[in-house]
Amino acid sequence: MSQRENVNPRREQDHRKNSRRYQKRAAARRRRNKILIMEIVLLLILAVVLFFVSKLSKIEKTKLDMDKIEVNEDISQESQKIMKGYQTIAMFGLDNRSNGNLSQGRSDVIMLANINNDTKEVKLVSVYRDTYLDTGDGIFQKCNAAYAKGGPEQAISMLNVNLDLNITDYVTVDFNSIIECVDLLGGVDMEITDDEASLMTGYIRELNELTGNKAENLTQGGTYTLNGVQACAYARIRYGGGDDYRRTERQRTVLTAMVKKAQQSDLTTVNKLINEVCGDIQTSFSNAELLALASQVFQYSIGDTTGFPFTKTTKVLSKKTGDVVIPCDLSDNVKELHIFLYEDSAYTVSDTVKQNSEKIVSDTGFKSGDGH
Repeated sequence: MSQRENVNPRREQDHRKNSRRYQKRAAARRRRNKILIMEIVLLLILAVVLFFVSKLSKIEKTKLDMDKIEVNEDISQESQKIMKGYQTIAMFGLDNRSNGNLSQGRSDVIMLANINNDTKEVKLVSVYRDTYLDTGDGIFQKCNAAYAKGGPEQAISMLNVNLDLNITDYVTVDFNSIIECVDLLGGVDMEITDDEASLMTGYIRELNELTGNKAENLTQGGTYTLNGVQACAYARIRYGGGDDYRRTERQRTVLTAMVKKAQQSDLTTVNKLINEVCGDIQTSFSNAELLALASQVFQYSIGDTTGFPFTKTTKVLSKKTGDVVIPCDLSDNVKELHIFLYEDSAYTVSDTVKQNSEKIVSDTGFKSGDGH
């Protein structure tokens, strides 16, 4: 009799049943393990989201009245299409120690942050706060008056109307919060000239008195790791150190250094940074939009930075208007701005910008080619 014939048919049947039961139990265990892993991952994601939402809830959210946001309708379709490949955000810096309100006051800092949606490169443009522009209702004066007159809506409209932009979101910060942020980052490295070191002294003294810090003065130029008070003082230098043109350049330099330092920091430092800065921010972004931006923060890189207008001069127009920065002329400067931000070399300014440009020439007597 063969070996096969010696096998007990009943025993073989039981063996097959047991094997199938084992396979079913093993498959069930695998499914349970997969579900458990998925649950753990989802809980971790939820914990991270809740963590950031709890931080972001400290930021003051403001829903813009879009009926008050002006945009030039006569921008060419081709240029509008190019601009959709970027996200342009208005950034305003206020010193709100006097009123504690980020919705009021003249904006000491006016900056455009332009994000290339494909490359994640961020370009920064400082709009000189004394630039002579239409601040609303056909009233031409220093452009930083727009925020004081009508809050973020009027300030955004001022940028859109004069520069042919389509900005719908903004971020406003108390510029003094730079002190705490720089200190949390362990300082920022800056190269300081002898003149700048001397000019920083008065600002350091004032900021020490306001904040209770004891930052030291710099006795001479050199490369330093500036603490918060020193960095804020450096960014505030205006007179004798290149006036507002160099001042805005210093602001961009400090901001760029802070971003790079933050990207290299550990989670503990980032957490402290978020805790510190969130209470000093007002924005039109929702929590979901802020999370979307934050999720890509380590992909962003700071590209070129510049100031606007590119070609300019200054003049005291009247006792009321004061000493203003005059674009020479506005149309030419807006063309150059769109090349810088959007690489739109074929850009043609809107009729609105042309009319504003002609008004500025009429008011100031300075035309294209007169500036530097």
